[in-house]
Amino acid sequence: MSEFRPGRFEILPTVIKNLLIINALVFLAQNTMGEFLGNPRYIEDTFALHYWGSSLFKPHQLVTHLFMHGSFGHLFTNMFTLWMFGATLENIWGPKRFLIFYMICGLGAALCHMGVLTYENVRLAHDAHEFMNNPTLANFRILDDRFDLDAGSFQAEGIRTAFYAAPDNPGVIADAKVFISDFARVYPNGATLGASGAVFGLLFAFGYLFPNNLIYLYFLFPLKAKYFIGIIILMELFSGIQNSAGDNVAHFAHLGGVIFSYILLRIWNKKNRSHFY
Repeated sequence: MSEFRPGRFEILPTVIKNLLIINALVFLAQNTMGEFLGNPRYIEDTFALHYWGSSLFKPHQLVTHLFMHGSFGHLFTNMFTLWMFGATLENIWGPKRFLIFYMICGLGAALCHMGVLTYENVRLAHDAHEFMNNPTLANFRILDDRFDLDAGSFQAEGIRTAFYAAPDNPGVIADAKVFISDFARVYPNGATLGASGAVFGLLFAFGYLFPNNLIYLYFLFPLKAKYFIGIIILMELFSGIQNSAGDNVAHFAHLGGVIFSYILLRIWNKKNRSHFY
């Protein structure tokens, strides 16, 4: 692949500019088209990434989820980071190489996250089966600790509290069984969306190529890029290990973007590290 050396630094290079526009338009569609189509979740169900065992999964979601976001704050954070760290990379690599890098990091992050989803859903199926066969407080607590039964879109609506208060009550046990059965059926349909995996790949690439560049935290406190990005990666690793499946942040997708970023940089940089500057 030929190397691109721009004659001048572009503050808003071509690929990043188009990514910003596409992500903004998709976010607008997410918040308007669903109602127009008669299903508020249509865009998310169709284009966000779903577990491969879900009836909602489609192969194109491995790509389309990269252009979707769950909130304006989510969109702004990813797009600001994309511009802040990606502009330098695109100016040095050129638009073609930058886009290839961005998409490979995003796809790599999705594949890593799919592995995590597979592990979670297999474990959920096993734990739910154990509870249905033996509805004890201990088996219920295992599910609650691992999957946070009263969080997010899977509200237990008092069943969790009732079971902890009266785990031997036949009526409570029956309600808990129905809830766990529904939970295990709905959980695989959870959606993942956002460009964070690809953005983390860019973050790592910036720290790898420009380790001593200063980043000003809150525009005041200087910190070298290698330390700033290293701290962020370690925080993601810690959060991914510590947090249960109830956490709606795909930490291992972020780390997947970092891993594929490193692999790609090593391949491109096999002979001479200065090739990137």
